[in-house]
Order: sequence, then structure tokens, then C-alpha cells
Amino acid sequence: MANWHIGDVAITRVVEFEAALPGGGAGSMVEKAFPDAVKEIGWLRPHFATDEGHIRVAVQAILIETPDMRIVVDTCVGNDKPRGNPFFNMLQTGFLKDLEAAGWTRESVDAVICTHLHVDHVGWNTMLVDGKWVPTFPNARYLIGRREWEHWQQEGDDEGSPILADSVQPIFDAALADLIEETHRICPEVRVRPTPGHTPGHISVVIESKGESAVITGDLMHHPCQMARTDWRSAFDTDGDMAEKTRHAFLAEMADGPTLVIGTHFATPAGGHVKRDGDGYRLDVG
Repeated sequence: MANWHIGDVAITRVVEFEAALPGGGAGSMVEKAFPDAVKEIGWLRPHFATDEGHIRVAVQAILIETPDMRIVVDTCVGNDKPRGNPFFNMLQTGFLKDLEAAGWTRESVDAVICTHLHVDHVGWNTMLVDGKWVPTFPNARYLIGRREWEHWQQEGDDEGSPILADSVQPIFDAALADLIEETHRICPEVRVRPTPGHTPGHISVVIESKGESAVITGDLMHHPCQMARTDWRSAFDTDGDMAEKTRHAFLAEMADGPTLVIGTHFATPAGGHVKRDGDGYRLDVG
């Protein structure tokens, strides 16, 4: 059922939901992704945009199975959670059944990596049991960037506090959280790398095995349109200038190389290779 193999490592997507959304405008995932502008980027269709110019996006967890470990990267929005965003509020999805269909049980997960602590990346850290939020993966170590955690401890805003309360703090209360540095190695095949801007402590995940490699972006980019238009920003970036600088550097590093790039919010097929395309880049999924 794996979507990809990188050497001895199997990588599988578990999609919480996927949809086409009208893009563009203040407060949107990609502020300049207005339909007419998206339609100008022909290679986005059919996978990443509709004929009408609406961007296709996904919320998904990425499962990494090495010879010795099972790792979940980002845990989506989660069920039963009151959220201000109507797309995320009180979801009822079959995420855990889909996890089981992939051959994973909650108890079989060894580690959870949170690329950052936004609502759609930490939700299934916990689940509601008898009115209490408990760790979804009881045998896992939850790996959270130290800088990211310190940022949210200081931030304490009205939107972020409930997310920390039901999806992050219970992990600390259960003594399952480990604060890691931005170059931490989880196992011989998996490490993290700093990709700041979207949040101050944002990290991406690198998989390397038998001479092959992949990167799971997190929110380094939200949509492949940001490859073609590298100056298109997300309203959710903490530091838009830094996010753009990080995105530019990452795309230049990956361009025309062998590394598979898997976008945490990229719609099916979600991964491909970065190719230079005029003044920008494109994602080759062939």
C-alpha cells in the first residue's frame, strides 16, 4: 500500500480530507492564488488545480516505515475538536480506520514528528476517550522542535491556546513529548532539517536510504503553485519574508535533482521531483 519506496523505507499517505478550494485573497492558504492566475500555470492541472483555477489541497499524515521504526509525520486536524475554522470544526473522519487499512495500529507507532504546531498538523496527537484527551499513539515518542515549542509558549494567542490545550499539552502530561533540535536524527534513515518562516521553528523531514532520498515539506510550501510563483505567500506564515527566502533556497537545492519532494498539503499524487521551468519551477509527477 506504500505510495513510495526510498531504499529500504516505505512511505504512505493517510489522507484526512482532500478538496478543491477557491484560492486567493487575504487570509487564504496562498494569497495570490486567484483562479485566473492559477489557470496561467498549465502544469498544475489536473492534479493540483481544477479547470476553473481552484487549487486542490489535502490534509494528510505521512507514514514512514524503516527497517526498525514506524514514524508518523504530522497528524492532521483530528476528530471531535472545536475549531474556529468551519472546515476543521468537530470533524468526524475515518482517519484511524484508514491508518489500520495501511497496516498500522495506533500501538505500533514508535514516533510522531510534528513539523510545527498548527491546527492541521497536531490534531490526531490526541483522541477523545470518555471526555478526556489522551495520546492517540500510546507507545510513541512525540518529537517537537524546541524552538517551535518555545515560540508557542510565548505566543499564547486566543486561537493557538485551545489547540495546544487539547492536542499538545496532553502529550507532555503523559510524558511522551521530546523537544528536539532542528537537525535531530531520529534513526539512520530519518532526520529533520530547519525550514523556518512559516513558523519560527518549522522543520521538514528527510528520508535517506541506499542512495535515495525524499523530503516531506511540512508547510515549507502549501501548494505546488508556489513553485511556479515563488513569491506567492501564505496568510498563515509567521514571517513571510523568511518563508519566501527558505522556499527559494529549498527549490534551488532540489531543482533537477533526484530527491523526491512530498508536500504535506499537496493533493494526490502529492509527491514528485522539482524541475526548473523558466524563472520558476514545476513539480514533475511522471
